[in-house]
Amino acid sequence: MVEIPDSLRSVFSATVHERDGTYVVEVPSGELNHDTVSLGETYRIAVFDSPTTAQDEHEPASADRAQSDRQRGSSGPPVEEGEIRDVTIETTGDQGDGIAKVDRGYVVIVPGGQPGDEPTVEIEQVQENVAFASVVDIDPRAL
Repeated sequence: MVEIPDSLRSVFSATVHERDGTYVVEVPSGELNHDTVSLGETYRIAVFDSPTTAQDEHEPASADRAQSDRQRGSSGPPVEEGEIRDVTIETTGDQGDGIAKVDRGYVVIVPGGQPGDEPTVEIEQVQENVAFASVVDIDPRAL
C-alpha cells in the first residue's frame, strides 16, 4: 500500500473559483470542525486533475451504500473497514497506486489501479481523510 506521511492533514475535493482577481479553493467546514486546519494558518496543498463524473454529482447508486451512509452520518468517513465498494479510478498517485473518490470526495487508494478502471474493492484501512482498499473483482475492461 501507499505510505501516507504523518504530515498529511487532509484530503478532499474542491473546485477552484475566481473571486476578485484571485483564485480560491473552498475548504469544507468539516476540516475546521475536526481541527484539521485553522483559520489564519498557511498550508501547503497538492492539486490533482480530477474530472467530474456522474457519480460525483448524484446520490450513491446502491441502496445499500445510501443506507450505510445514513447510518454513519455525514461527519465521519463514508466507508467502513470490510465494506465492499464499486469504485472508479480517477488518477494515479506518486507511488503509482490508483486514486478513487467516493461520497463527499473521500479518497480511496487502490494499489495497481489505473485511470478509468472500475474495480470492486474491499476497504481494508480507514483513516479520517483517506482509506486503503484491495481489489476483489477486476474491471473486465482492464484485462
